[in-house]
Amino acid sequence: MKKALEFLQESGTFYLATTEGDQPRVRPFGAVFEYEGKLYILTNNTKNCFKQMLQNPKVEISSMNKKGQWIRITGEVSNDDRREVKEVALESAPSLKSMYSIDDGIFAVLYFTKGTATISSFTAEPETFSL
Repeated sequence: MKKALEFLQESGTFYLATTEGDQPRVRPFGAVFEYEGKLYILTNNTKNCFKQMLQNPKVEISSMNKKGQWIRITGEVSNDDRREVKEVALESAPSLKSMYSIDDGIFAVLYFTKGTATISSFTAEPETFSL
């Protein structure tokens, strides 16, 4: 999990894929953090992506770093509404404090309940590990 977290943080922007019916939906994300050994992402519970993840928790993340490596994380996510998790989330991404607060009713954090990450490049064999 730590290796996936570090890769995503180093990359800055990563892309999250969800599904809406039979149509894939992809959008950029930038905030990711670790809590209790789990990989978390942040969003707004009024957005379609949040609703899509509740309906179908299967997601995929992809990102590329400056070294020409890319990561694909495939798994399932679950909403975590605990106050302490939201506090850690905002501390890990302080720029989001201008958009969200712990008690605003829209700030949402989700964590991977299970998942697999693969780091690939054109010059090395892929490395796959569990979250």
